[in-house]
Amino acid sequence: MDFDFDDSERAFQDTLRRYALEQLAPDYARWDHGEAVPRERIRAFAELGVTGLRVPEIYGGVGGSYVMAGIAAEEIARGDHNFTMYLQLGAISADLIGQYAEQRVKLKILPGIASGETLVSFGLTEPGAGSDAASIKTRATLDGDEWVVNGEKASITMAGYADYCVVFARVGAAGAKGIGAIVVPLDAPGVTRRVYDSMGGKLTGRGSLFFDNVRVPRDHQLGADKSGFAQAMEAFDYNRAIIALACIGTAQQSLDETVEFAKQRHTFGKPLARHEGYAFQIAEHSTQLHAARLLAYQTLWLRDRGRPHTREAAMVKWLAPRAAVEAIHGCMVLNGWMGYDNSMPYAQRLRDVIGLEIGDGTPEIMKGVVAREIFGREYISYR
Repeated sequence: MDFDFDDSERAFQDTLRRYALEQLAPDYARWDHGEAVPRERIRAFAELGVTGLRVPEIYGGVGGSYVMAGIAAEEIARGDHNFTMYLQLGAISADLIGQYAEQRVKLKILPGIASGETLVSFGLTEPGAGSDAASIKTRATLDGDEWVVNGEKASITMAGYADYCVVFARVGAAGAKGIGAIVVPLDAPGVTRRVYDSMGGKLTGRGSLFFDNVRVPRDHQLGADKSGFAQAMEAFDYNRAIIALACIGTAQQSLDETVEFAKQRHTFGKPLARHEGYAFQIAEHSTQLHAARLLAYQTLWLRDRGRPHTREAAMVKWLAPRAAVEAIHGCMVLNGWMGYDNSMPYAQRLRDVIGLEIGDGTPEIMKGVVAREIFGREYISYR
């Protein structure tokens, strides 16, 4: 078993870390007040090949591995945790559209995802259907050569400015087997948006999407009728590891900064780093993050090889955000009164990472998935 990256992966890692710290970090606080990110900034970000990592090369993408997507998330998050959302949504939408869409739709959307021109959101959650995703009420009805979509999607990343949304809607009977997936242009008549005033993640434009008799061409459906739920769960599995690494990258950068602070700051005649009460906290947080990092990359390694990884993805999804929150909070305290000031990044990082304790599955749901994978589906607790 090889725990190292190859030469191309290390070069990719180095390039993204430099970009994150030099180009993203200086503006991190700027986006914390709801200012929209200019599209040219997103296009410049895409030139690194990040948004097109999972777009096939024939459509202008990189066709990179899932491990490379994990590397990108971890390194980007060192500079701006929220920019990893463009990676996450780019990978998910590229996978779903690349695998299930009609050729016309692939040609229309995939090159734009790769170039950063096109942003695609993921519309599964509803006001009454979050963890219980199989109970969604948004409906799509076939009318000739068009789908007519009605309903509301909630807590949607990039709801405020995405160009398309992969909308999971009921196309059949109740339950998971009656759900389909349809790519909906968000400039279509009948679409309205509302952006939330969230405590963190302001850059992401998280909010609600409303569909009132929105007409979409029939060929915008992804895959066969009623296969949408399986597509959503397939995307969740690997993206949970991507989320984990985004949280880890943000927390690791906080620890690295705090280590340098501890070497320079003196109390009682010696550096803070020589006080065991201080140094041991760094050691504990570093251990937790390192363990979570290994589990996240194992999950993506399994995905790249087509092997089952649902259990590992759920494990790391609850473990890594919690470890990251604890580490960032610890860094805030370890930096003393300065750590609590908004001139330092710790408060913003903490608020941003807390959101990922919830997104793509709460800790309780993740533990339920792990238990299901251990005991078997006949012992599932959430029927």
